[in-house]
Amino acid sequence: MRASVTAKPPPPLPTPVQVVGYSTGSADEPASLLVADDGAVRGESLVPGDHLDFSLGRRHCAGAIVDDTHHACENDDAPYCYDHQDTWACARCTGDCSMPLDACHEEHAIYLAAFAPDTFKVGVTRSWRLETRLREQGADRAAHINTVKNGRIARQVEADIAQDLTDRVRVPRKVAGLHRRVDLDAWQTLLEEFDVRDEFDFDYGFDLERHPVAESMARGTIVGTKGRILVLDRDGTNYAVDLRSLVGHELTEEPPADENRQSSLVSFD
Repeated sequence: MRASVTAKPPPPLPTPVQVVGYSTGSADEPASLLVADDGAVRGESLVPGDHLDFSLGRRHCAGAIVDDTHHACENDDAPYCYDHQDTWACARCTGDCSMPLDACHEEHAIYLAAFAPDTFKVGVTRSWRLETRLREQGADRAAHINTVKNGRIARQVEADIAQDLTDRVRVPRKVAGLHRRVDLDAWQTLLEEFDVRDEFDFDYGFDLERHPVAESMARGTIVGTKGRILVLDRDGTNYAVDLRSLVGHELTEEPPADENRQSSLVSFD
């Protein structure tokens, strides 16, 4: 009689490395990708001049980070599935709420932000976060025009100004102006309509001569970051990457089968 043999289960597959978030950085700290590796989260700094060398694999929900530990999620929805998406209660608030968040009761600043060449928006943020918020958005110039005692009043003022001025600027429009300068005549004409308390002129440490190509990729030499836009140089072409478009992707160091990327016309000069 042949003895029975219990087969050993195969060892568990290693958890793929995955982009689970990003930081837009500050005046003193570079932007970074938040990368999860078997539950541990690290920051992959996006320092100008450094080289990224990752291929983008499967994209799925980025899960959640709790107490610096990553909890993976295999749901296909990306960057976050329904269970893990974070809905910002103030995103479309116009000041008709009951101020449900602690942050609503803090002093708020109302600002104007300029994005090259001539896109101007109104926004609000807690006063102590003003410069940080402007950098997060990648503003080229900005003006602090009012301070109010709470978020509800700030949203009411914002909604009033937004009847004539946008309160949201999409990433593609920001990418389209990366190689441009702010129309200062138009900007100054706008500021004349408000009581300007302070002005900001941001330098992100790089200048582009030509329009970059919009792409989702993580391979190339880092030119710099501007808000959540990462600029990479690859074979003489500048690419603009929305960091949010990387969230949820698994990363590998293997080159993809097809390395062809859209190039600007100047690459063929």
